[in-house]
Amino acid sequence: MLLLVFLLFSSLQLSTTKAIDTLALGQSLPWNETLVSEGGNFELGFFSPGNSGKHYVGIWYKKISKQTVVWVANREHPIVKPWTSRFMLSIHGELLLLTTPSDTLLWSSNASSRSPPSTTVATLQDDGNLVVRRSNATSSSGNVAWQSFDHPTDTWLPGARLGYDKGAGVHSFLTSWTDTENPAPGAFTMEIDTRGQPRFDLFAAAAGADRQQYWTTGLWDGEIFANVPEMRSGYFAGFPYAPNGSVNFFTYRDRTTMMGVGNFMLDVNGQMRRRQWGETAGKWIMFCSEPHDTCDVYGSCGPFGLCSNTTSPACQCPAGFAPRSEQEWKLGNTASGCERRSLLECPKDGFLELPHAVQLPTGSSEAAWVRNGRDCERSCLKDCSCTAYVYDGTKCSMWKSELVNLRALSTDDQGGNPGIAGAVLHLRVARSEVPASSHTHSWKKSMAILGVVVAAVVVLLASLVIGVSMAVLLRKRRGKGKVTAVQGSLLLFDYNAVRTATRNFSEKLGSGSFGTVYRGTLPDATPVAVKKLDGFRQGEKQFRAEVVTLGVIQHVNLVRLRGFCSEGNKRALVYDYMANGSLDSYLFKTGKSAASDAKVLSWGQRYTVALGVARGLAYLHEKCRECIIHCDIKPENILLDDEMGAKLADFGMAKLVGHDFSRVLTTMRGTLGYLAPEWLAGAPVTAKADVYSFGLLLFEIVSGRRNNAPTEKGGYGTYFPVHAAVCLHGGDTVRLLDERVAKDADMKELERVCRVACWCIQDEEGDRPTMGLVVQQLEGVADVALPPIPSRLYMLATANAGAGGGAQDEFYSENSTSSILAEGEE
Repeated sequence: MLLLVFLLFSSLQLSTTKAIDTLALGQSLPWNETLVSEGGNFELGFFSPGNSGKHYVGIWYKKISKQTVVWVANREHPIVKPWTSRFMLSIHGELLLLTTPSDTLLWSSNASSRSPPSTTVATLQDDGNLVVRRSNATSSSGNVAWQSFDHPTDTWLPGARLGYDKGAGVHSFLTSWTDTENPAPGAFTMEIDTRGQPRFDLFAAAAGADRQQYWTTGLWDGEIFANVPEMRSGYFAGFPYAPNGSVNFFTYRDRTTMMGVGNFMLDVNGQMRRRQWGETAGKWIMFCSEPHDTCDVYGSCGPFGLCSNTTSPACQCPAGFAPRSEQEWKLGNTASGCERRSLLECPKDGFLELPHAVQLPTGSSEAAWVRNGRDCERSCLKDCSCTAYVYDGTKCSMWKSELVNLRALSTDDQGGNPGIAGAVLHLRVARSEVPASSHTHSWKKSMAILGVVVAAVVVLLASLVIGVSMAVLLRKRRGKGKVTAVQGSLLLFDYNAVRTATRNFSEKLGSGSFGTVYRGTLPDATPVAVKKLDGFRQGEKQFRAEVVTLGVIQHVNLVRLRGFCSEGNKRALVYDYMANGSLDSYLFKTGKSAASDAKVLSWGQRYTVALGVARGLAYLHEKCRECIIHCDIKPENILLDDEMGAKLADFGMAKLVGHDFSRVLTTMRGTLGYLAPEWLAGAPVTAKADVYSFGLLLFEIVSGRRNNAPTEKGGYGTYFPVHAAVCLHGGDTVRLLDERVAKDADMKELERVCRVACWCIQDEEGDRPTMGLVVQQLEGVADVALPPIPSRLYMLATANAGAGGGAQDEFYSENSTSSILAEGEE
């Protein structure tokens, strides 16, 4: 009897642990379980690449000893605690990745249907394709509602189509991982020709410029691509269709019986790799890579990175430079490039010769005709924006930006390019980085001969001229100050230069949390806004380092930092001037003199502003090398450019923290009325504090009034977010809208904004969305479920109803809030 019970128990265990390959409607896949294709070739589940500590849902080879991921769902939204997430096929036939308890959407297949057949399933096939079918049929493509083959990441599997089918709304292309431990979209893509030509092109994203094409397969001739002679008939089968430009795609089959498992993969360094799994070797074996030379990949070594096909690794930093991110370089992503180890102090800098002949960098250069190399050096040295120069014997070429595509040339390369063989590039570095032996013998000899010949003739005149000139220059400098280049386009102003630019701080634009803002003008007549900082106690070295970090951050929705001043406790930041001022002047009425109609933003403009601010915050939180928490989101810190586009100001004034948000912020103080609950409790603050403030901002954009503005009869009335949450649940969002824009508002957009705002102000950080998800929701890419009313606001509303508003007035009074802050700080 015991034996029978044991056998029965064992059979039950086997039946419950049997691998499955299909999800039914409403079925979830637990984080610690997987789907396995019927033949056992592929597996789907949660995985964590390397030592990142972040988790994703992906597909990998089941029978290969080294986990090789071929598809990732939530590339841009990693999961830290996988046990709080679930991957499921919803009752609407849509694949979803959700986090509990609020069911925040991290990824969706966007293939839902109001009434999908009950037989709709999601199946992991043996070719690695995850397919959602609306029936049990296995051959009819008409029953496919969605498939991962139409949405590849960095890997092209046999049988998958790559290209576009406009009729089916499919555009499939490859995008590299950011690095070997981060599947977020990287800098390189492989796409089919958009004009219908049967070929593929490789592109690199270029910061602040259009993307660059750096390689092409050439045209398909029915057997091979023109630039890929390694291909042979039977190894790759392509099927291009471009009769009218609406369809153009390729697929291929693998000779699996002879070569085993293989695929195409766009590597993090920008090379397209054709590889096969070597079972005996236990590793992937490279069949070919395109382009063959790593250095042919545009920007693979990043700004100031030097590429060489004779070294390993191929990317190196020149003398006087170091990787901008050691961690990224270790993980194979060198696109961030190199930076100077020491800050420049123009015009006291020097130059380093690159030890090998180089291919001249891409980008425009300025040419000047000079007598010799020394004159060329002087011309570059006195121009603080000049980063490098080349003197070819007659012409002086100078570059005024970060150098991209520096490449050391071999002897063979120089032989094929005689015009480049003698080009010696001189990079600008701090004087401390220049060794004493760097001055060439020829220049010393020239200078010595020149001194002997002309010394007797000009020494007296030169002394006189120099003396007079120095006196004039010193007098001018004392009056106007000095401006020097620090890094890239970032400028360092001395205090006299700041006073001159602002006409001794005569035109005040406003006051903020960190100082007073004045209007100014640069020597080239460029208008700027100068923020004179108060109360900064950082050491000068740390302050400069952090400002230089902020200076390289550029985004269309962030106010550009042009330069800074740091002389003891005299510190200032110099920004682009925004002629249309700040958002608050366009939103809020000011007593009897309400804003004129000309200054009232339309609903369309408000929605665009909200989306722009969200994109700027998402960039600061998720796209910068170091996550930047703003800590002071409010209408006064949102400036409008000439086209009424939103630009976020005062970013980076809080301390920088890492991407994993493990470091916390507890000392900065935002503006009363926009603070998240964790500020008031004295708890550690993360990027979700910005999300909370952004939610409050959205309510003010919708209503055109301060959230805690007094009513016309006096007092505070109902706190607007409470009122908004109640109206949202009652389906009456139109009551929330500013009456000045009620006629032209889109009601669907209005409800979407209000839902997003209410999610953003949830009490618990984990219930609030990330700014990346907020952008998707505002763009309409991701759905926004009806949010719950935040419990703190609900209690506030209840207390206000019972106490006639007194409890609310006390809670939001300045004195009580200041007391809470003081207690938290203590």
